[in-house]
Amino acid sequence: MKVFLDTNVLVSAFATRGLCADVFRLVALRHELLIGEVVLEELEAVLLTKLRVPEPTVEELLQHLREHIVVPRPRTASIEVPSDPSDTWVLASAMAASADVLVSGDQDLLDLSPRVELEILTPRAFWNRMSNEDPAEPA
Repeated sequence: MKVFLDTNVLVSAFATRGLCADVFRLVALRHELLIGEVVLEELEAVLLTKLRVPEPTVEELLQHLREHIVVPRPRTASIEVPSDPSDTWVLASAMAASADVLVSGDQDLLDLSPRVELEILTPRAFWNRMSNEDPAEPA
C-alpha cells in the first residue's frame, strides 16, 4: 500500500513515543512510504523552530526520509483548503503520488475525505485498519 504521511504525523512520530511513532514504523517496514517535498519543508521548520531540535539531528532525519519516495511540489492543486493553504499542497502532493491513503491528524484534510479520490485517515483509524488486516501486529 502507498501511504503518504502528513507533517503532523511525522512530527509526532519523531518528537514523542506513541501511536504516530508506531504508524511510522509500520509504514516504513510494510508499506511504500511517500513523503512530499512540502511536508519535508514543514517538518524541518517545525523541528528547528518550534521544537528546537539541533540542526544536525534534523538534517540526519531529513536524509533518512529522503531514502523513501519524495514527491516534488506539484505545479497545481485541484482542491484548495482555504483554512490552511499549506494543506492544499499536502493534499496535492499525496494525490500526485497516487497514494492509496493520506494519514493526517489535520481536521481540515480529514473533512475533505468524502470529496476527493483519496482516502484520508487519522493515525488511529489507519492503525486500527492495519491491525485488523494483520492480527500479528500489536494494537
